[in-house]
This record gives sequence, structure tokens and C-alpha cells, in this order.
Amino acid sequence: MTSDLQNRCINTLRFLSADGVQKANSGHPGLPMGTSAIAYTLWTRHLRHNPRNPKWAGRDRFILSGGHGSMLLYSLLHLTGYDVSLDDLQNFRQWGSITPGHPEYGLTPGVEMTTGPLGQGFATGVGMAIAASHLAAEFNRPGYELIDPFIYAIVTDGDLMEGVSSEAASLAGHLSLGRMIYLYDDNHISIDGSTDLSFTEDRALRFEAYGWHVQKVADGNDVDAIDAAVQAAKADPRPSIIMCRTTIGFGSPNRQGTSKVHGEPLGDEELALAKQNLDWPTEPRFFIPEDALDFFRQAVTRGIKAEDEWKLRFEAYRRIHPDLGRELERRLNGQLPQDWLSALPTFPADPKGMATRASSGKVLNALAAKLPELLGGSADLAPSNNTKLDGYPAFQKATPEGRNFHFGVREHAMAAALNGMAVFGGLIPYGGTFLVFSDYNRPAIRVAALSHIPSIFVFTHDSIGLGEDGPTHQPVEHLVALRAIPNLTVIRPADANEVAAAWKVAIENRHGPTVLALTRQNVPTFEPSTLPTVEKGAYVLKDFGENPQLILMASGSEVGLIYAAAEKLAAEGLAVRVVSFPSWELFEKQDQAYRESVLPKAIQARLAVEAGVGLGWERYASSVICMTSYGASAPAKTLFEKFGFTVENVIAKAKAIVSA
Repeated sequence: MTSDLQNRCINTLRFLSADGVQKANSGHPGLPMGTSAIAYTLWTRHLRHNPRNPKWAGRDRFILSGGHGSMLLYSLLHLTGYDVSLDDLQNFRQWGSITPGHPEYGLTPGVEMTTGPLGQGFATGVGMAIAASHLAAEFNRPGYELIDPFIYAIVTDGDLMEGVSSEAASLAGHLSLGRMIYLYDDNHISIDGSTDLSFTEDRALRFEAYGWHVQKVADGNDVDAIDAAVQAAKADPRPSIIMCRTTIGFGSPNRQGTSKVHGEPLGDEELALAKQNLDWPTEPRFFIPEDALDFFRQAVTRGIKAEDEWKLRFEAYRRIHPDLGRELERRLNGQLPQDWLSALPTFPADPKGMATRASSGKVLNALAAKLPELLGGSADLAPSNNTKLDGYPAFQKATPEGRNFHFGVREHAMAAALNGMAVFGGLIPYGGTFLVFSDYNRPAIRVAALSHIPSIFVFTHDSIGLGEDGPTHQPVEHLVALRAIPNLTVIRPADANEVAAAWKVAIENRHGPTVLALTRQNVPTFEPSTLPTVEKGAYVLKDFGENPQLILMASGSEVGLIYAAAEKLAAEGLAVRVVSFPSWELFEKQDQAYRESVLPKAIQARLAVEAGVGLGWERYASSVICMTSYGASAPAKTLFEKFGFTVENVIAKAKAIVSA
């Protein structure tokens, strides 16, 4: 390849990106203009992918962690032959386009992860590398390395500043995730100005301390140096970061190297000057030289060939290892074993019952043998969260086949890694911590919900019922905050059988993330139902008497409370309906007839009880017993009494509603 053609290819990327930002009059030209040579090198010399089949299981993964530079990724996708047209590039950031301001997984063919919230792409890539390592250990056999991708990313100063990247990098180094190669756009500029203002540690030493392989490329436009660094990274058993010294907005004579070029269009005049500076035609906009397009489109031929060769290896693998072949195919296709539901336990009625965190652990372990793709762990709380799969090793450097994960006290990185594992495919990942620490998970949960990623978040110690640890550990506002996230299914089961049903919902939900909110304290186990329960979101647990005058509704541990209150009210002659309400989101998906059957409009006397902030219950209930303050440090029984979660208070409130 001639150096002239190479320069044309790089400048094609550079100016397609700048033209897209200019036409939208919105966006971030600096990153694409500064990293075009890096992206060119990676995508034309290393990245194994098939533009005609973006979901090919044997591909490498590429994440643009600095998602604000999305026009670079969209330009790469168009040029290499994905179903991203020139019209799509010209509709950047416009209503209904597949080229939004930041990349969105599931919207644009070839986008592997939603990025833009800095650090999320970095940490998600760690999850992808974990998934690849685990599946390789489980399925690869000598001569048949079917699972062998590299996880590539372009990361930025902002990514490295975010705390989640520190958590994720520490975990990746500990696990020695060697097929993870990140190229760092080291341009020394952030929105405020020079990174000297706030970001002056030695990043190379920092990553060496994490256990990474660190290299430096002095000129981020030096294709051969970048190429050599990637080759060296591929040969190293550690995760790799390649620090490429770049110039933000490269080519812009008056803005390159300044914060001004980060987040706004160049302007017509400066864009023209930049093109003149790099000997590029000023018109037409979105100019693509034919020889550059031909060169980039070779990715289609290479990709089809690579996938065909992979398929042949897979067929040979299936002949030699038929059971493994069938299992791998099932997993990669996202299919569940036909008989997996037979493993779901049923718990007998028991007034003493057990904590729902305990029943969750029992359900997980019952399912483990039937669902080998089910794996996960906790942010250093496995004995409290009951997330350990008994009899299985831990996922560690020496045992990547392990299914138990020690994420450490890294809640944010854990949640982002779960997203990466889920997106990679072939796995059903879960991760646990206390509900109060869902605040540390929240950015990654939001990305999962936005992107329809089926991660499972297990949150225990779900109310003031956790007791003596006090208000720092007692969630009050957290259920409401999680319910406010669109496309997130929040389930707070009332007993062991609802827990089993909740896990069924979570495992079958392939269209978004699921939260399970579980108790520390024991709750009674009700008589097992033969009818749908959790999957309907809410259901009639029991009618005490005909033609109910009052509906008592609750989620989680408070269902036992309202049941006990209903028994006493019924003994006094009041007909009461008890509704268990584990999930608002699932209830809202039911048809009007079902919702009316549970909550008839004719019964207006309705009391909801939940040991958290009551915001939102007003759509279902006329009155709420809830938390209006933080909790306190005391035994759980004392706390429930002091905050009004007693049978006596429920009865008093219920009578007041009925008589009003």
C-alpha cells in the first residue's frame, strides 16, 4: 500500500467525521480528527470482523469508549461496509437516525456497546474479556480455538479519570485478561483545558501497578509504530494499554491542541482551512476517494472469508466434540435448555420462613447444574448476598472456567462488567451487593436499561429491616430510584416461592436488565401458588371474605405484615383483599382486564405498605404507609415498630380509609 493511499484513507476518516459534525452543527470533532490514524491501523490491520454479519460469534470486539467521538465509529462502519449509509452519516444526531450523538448498542449495526458516559466502555470491555476467557476455557480444545477474540477499545483522558475505569483496570490486571488491548488517546486536553489542571499522575506507572502491559507511541499518527505496539500487545499475557500521544483536532490550524475543538463544530471557515492544511478537497462535503473506499471495503471480503473459515472449524469441532458443539451452539444462540424449569424449587408453606436472600441462594444453586451459563458473584459480599454457587471454582487467572466471581469492593465496575459479559453472549451473568449500594451501580444499570442488556442485579438488605447497621446501610429511596429507570424490571419478592418465580422472570428476560431486591430478615413462606404470580407483577394473594371492601397491597417483606393485618380485620368482619405487588413494571405490561381483576376500580379503599419512600404508590393506592425519613441503628423489630410497620398501625390506617 502506498503512503499516499494510506494518508487518503486516514484523512477520509478524519473529514467524514468533521463534515458530519459540521452538518449537524453539533458534536465532537476533536477525537476523530486526532485518532483517525489509530482507528485506521486497528480496523485495517488487526480487527477481525465481518461487516455483512455484525453478530458473528467469532469476531473481535471494538469499543469506542470515548463515545463523544461517535462520528469516527460511524465513518468506520460506513467505509468498511456495514449497513450504515452515507445518508446515515449525513443525518448524524438527527431525529430517527441510526447515528445518534453517542453510540447506542442495538441501534447501529456494528456498535458493540453504548458509550458516552465516560468509563463505561472501558469497564464493559473488561466484562467482554472475562466472558471470552470463561467460554474459551469451557469450550476450546487443542486445534479448535473457537473462542479467541481480542477486545479492543479507544479510551480517553476522561475515561481514565473516571473512577469506574480504576476499578475495572484493577480487576482486569488481577485476572490477567490478556486479550484486552486498549489504545489510549493521550491528547492532554479535556473540556476545561489542559489535563495539567487536574490529571497529572503518571498513567503509565499507574497501569503497570495494576498489572498491565504498558507501551508508549510517541506519535499517534505513526501507523507503523501503532501497528507494532498492537502486535506486541497481542503477544503479551497481560491486559495492554498503548499510550498514543495525539493532537486533538489534528489538522485544524487554529484549533488543534485546544479544548475548543473538543465539543463543537469547527465552523465552515476553519473546516475549509483544515482541509487545505491536509491537502484535502474543500468540496464536496462527505468526500470519499474511490481508492480509499475500495481499500476499506476489503473488510467485507476478509470478513466473509474469516467467518467461513471459522464455520468450517466449528463443523469439524462438532464432529469431534458433538456434545460440546451442541452446547456451544445453544449458548451462542441464546437458547435455554428445554428442561431448565424443572430445576426451579418449590418451597412449602412456613410461617417462620426464611430471608429472601437465603431462598435466592437456594434457587441459584438449584439452577446451576441445569444452566451452565448462569454465573456471577458479589462485590465482596457473597456470604451476605448468597450469590455463591456451591461446588464450582472461582473465576481466577488460573481457573477461568470458574463460575463464582470475586469482584471485590468495586460495585460500579462489577455492574459494567456484567453488561459486557451479557453483551458478549453465551452467558447469563448476575452480580450482588446491598441495595443501598445500587447508587454505586446506577450508571451501569442505566446503560443496561438504555441498551436492553439482560444483566441481573441482586440487591439484598433491601430495607430498614437489615437492622443495626443503621441508616448508612438502610435503603430508603432506592426502590423508587430504580423503578424510575425506563426498561428496568424491578422485582421485590415477598417469599421464597416468589423468589423462585423472580429468578425465572430474570433469566427469561432477554430484553433488558432485572433487579431483585431481597431481605436480610426472615419472612413467612406462603402456600405455593399454582397460578402465575411474579410474572404478572401483582396478584391476589388471598381474599378474606366475599366482595372486598378494602385492598391491602405491599411488596417484599411487608406482604407478611399486611397478610397478618388482613386476618385480624377479617375476624372483625371486614372483607379484605391482600395483593402481593412484587413488580410495578411487570404489572403495567398486563392487559387492562387483568389489572382490573386485581385492582377493581369499584374498590377505592386501598392501602399500600412499603418500608421505603412511598413515591409512586399513589397510582395504585389511596393511602400509603412508608418511610419519610432515614432509618436508624437498632434491631429490625424495633425499627419496624418505631416507623409504623406494625399490624396495629396497618389496621388503624385501613379502618380510617374504609370509614372515610
